[in-house]
Amino acid sequence: MTSAFKHPDEKLLSALKETVGDRGWTTGEQAPRFYEDPRGRFTGQACLILMPSSTEEVSEIVKLCNEAGAGIVPYSGGTGVVAGQISIDSGDAIVLSMEKMNKVREISVDDGVMVVEAGCILENIHSTAAEHDMMFPLSMASKGSCCIGGNLATNAGGIQVVRHGNARDLCLGIEAVLPNGEIYSALSPLRKDNTGYDLRHLLIGSEGTLGIITAATLVIKPIDPETVTAFCAVGSPADALQLYKHVRKYLGENISALELMSGLGIDLVTSHFLTLSKPMAEAHDWYLLMEADGPLGTGEKLEEALGDAFENGLALDAVVAQSEAQRQNLWDLREHTPEANRGAGAFCNSDTSVPISKVDEFIAETGRAVLEIHPDVRFNTYGHIGDGNIHHNVLPPVGISKADFVAANQGIIEDVRMAINDATLKFGGSISAEHGIGRLKITDMKVHASGAKLAMMKQIKQALDPNNIMNPGALID
Repeated sequence: MTSAFKHPDEKLLSALKETVGDRGWTTGEQAPRFYEDPRGRFTGQACLILMPSSTEEVSEIVKLCNEAGAGIVPYSGGTGVVAGQISIDSGDAIVLSMEKMNKVREISVDDGVMVVEAGCILENIHSTAAEHDMMFPLSMASKGSCCIGGNLATNAGGIQVVRHGNARDLCLGIEAVLPNGEIYSALSPLRKDNTGYDLRHLLIGSEGTLGIITAATLVIKPIDPETVTAFCAVGSPADALQLYKHVRKYLGENISALELMSGLGIDLVTSHFLTLSKPMAEAHDWYLLMEADGPLGTGEKLEEALGDAFENGLALDAVVAQSEAQRQNLWDLREHTPEANRGAGAFCNSDTSVPISKVDEFIAETGRAVLEIHPDVRFNTYGHIGDGNIHHNVLPPVGISKADFVAANQGIIEDVRMAINDATLKFGGSISAEHGIGRLKITDMKVHASGAKLAMMKQIKQALDPNNIMNPGALID
């Protein structure tokens, strides 16, 4: 199976333009945002960008491309960081953007579901649910621009996995256009449907290689009466996990978010975003941002838990938000971290997961391994410690730019990346926790995945997409 894009002829391009109408297509020269990589590493290429406004138009586009053998790159919000939404090395790609398919088709509080089109921005889904005193639990820093189609295609994680699960756990039904152009519609709100293979889960996480998700039935939940947010200083990642275990005795499964942050990370964010302030006067090496949602009295229980944690030496200091503004400041410290890393010149970023019991050892091992490569680099580690998803960001020494450092240390990006991968596998982890494989991690996938897994994936791909038109070159080489 080849990942090369076939050059579309003028007949096909004309038919595609006619399908979507004059306002349904453009080129990258007119709309360069379709070629952008969020981390600035790549520039995409394409011969045509299509913006259909209905599932039927998507179906017709896919039929035409399948007959011609022309490759399609599905495009959602453009926030993916593994080059799954851009063609890096071929200008023959046809980009299919879902931005015009952005309607909320239905909401049923009694069923606890919302049916939305793939181009709906995640933050708008949150707002619509809130209008009905409900919430959609999937959330991440890019919520203002990422779209639900991409969230599902990559099985996005985010900050509330510890309580509510990944994107696939919050989706009951899928509508998608298959590689032959057929429409697969299964948007039922049923919680139980044991009638054979679950094709919904096959499409979720497939990164657009098996079909194009056009709509989904999402799980929505009642808004809890009380939300409480605490920012705690801890001695180590191991202490952060011990504090989590301690607080669970008081709050059970009401802990909805658990974010590990480093002292360096707090320094970076507050130096790059001057409106943000450090929550504590005294600096610490590690912090734990914790949020719980539940019935009235949840805040009192958390404060009681933290009081006992101080007595037991599990927490060094803590701040509990007393207003929405304070809560937002705490979350901004976390959600602005990726941008602060970029501003500080991070030259290697990881998205790995390990068993929760191994998080502390994993962080220590990667730190040692990277410092052996270069003793002066800085290491900002943060992430979703409650589900074992840790992000390492490696930065040049203070006062040296990313460009100068990389130029003076040939091969350091690959060396550091492999050191993190090796540590990840040593502790039984995954090289991609929530961002997917895209085109960036194809080689890693071939090296680290089992032969049986790769063979099965290729067999599924060949069976559903024999002409290899669905995002060729992504996920499966």
